[in-house]
Amino acid sequence: MNLKFVVLGVLFAALWASASPAAKLALSYIEPLLMFQIRFFSAGTLLIVFARLIRKERLPYGQEWLQIAIFGFLNTTLYLSLFILALGEISAGIGSLATSTNTLLISVLSTFWLREKIRLRQWVAVFTGLGGVIVACYPLLLQGHATPRGLLLIFLSMLSYSVGTIYYSKVKWTLSRITINGWQVFLGGIFMLPLTLLFHRSGQNQWNATVGFSILWLVLPVSIAAVQLWLYLLKTNTVKASYFLFLCPIFGFIYANLLLNEPLSGYTWGGTALVLGGLYLGSGKVKN
Repeated sequence: MNLKFVVLGVLFAALWASASPAAKLALSYIEPLLMFQIRFFSAGTLLIVFARLIRKERLPYGQEWLQIAIFGFLNTTLYLSLFILALGEISAGIGSLATSTNTLLISVLSTFWLREKIRLRQWVAVFTGLGGVIVACYPLLLQGHATPRGLLLIFLSMLSYSVGTIYYSKVKWTLSRITINGWQVFLGGIFMLPLTLLFHRSGQNQWNATVGFSILWLVLPVSIAAVQLWLYLLKTNTVKASYFLFLCPIFGFIYANLLLNEPLSGYTWGGTALVLGGLYLGSGKVKN
């Protein structure tokens, strides 16, 4: 991996990991699906307007609409609907931990779907990193910061995200990343609307500064900045890009400790060391 790829990968992980604690902060005041519904439409509208009016980029046409719709359904509607519902029953730290499992899922799916050959060193890197996040999460699991339904929802969420990642990598896009991201988020919000209306309960939402900050953070640094970085990393190298997902739990644990008072311990730092070791192995700098 070159320096630019590594720097952008770490920046992506730092921003992406902030989604769990940012959302968790607002869940006491607003319905989870409604919060994400606002996030999707806001982020999608900003990106589409920027692409069309500022950069003068064309609209999708023909089969591109179907490709973006499929990507949006997997990467936004299904993934984040399940994620935010799970977050009501698990800690923010476990929510960040779950993100790292995408590395293993993406590696496995790549061997069958993209016919990519995953070398032994890369498998060792995957399981070293996965072991690290399990070690870091061990105290949270002991303290019961999760329900069985929450764990099932978060697994299905990660599976949808991994399938969406492989699908994006397989399509030969001619649209810019900004246009793709804008429309996939916007269409993902449209697909999510029936579910939001189904779960809506009037009088349960309190609009305050915490909710406003959480939504603003989820729109700008997460849905726009982090996703743009992720799409760039995927097109550069899908499997190696997935290694940076291992860093998300580490950033997530730190954010959750600072913002939500979730525990940090020796397990957290021991897990961090294993995660960094997995990233080093996966970087290609170690010979087989």
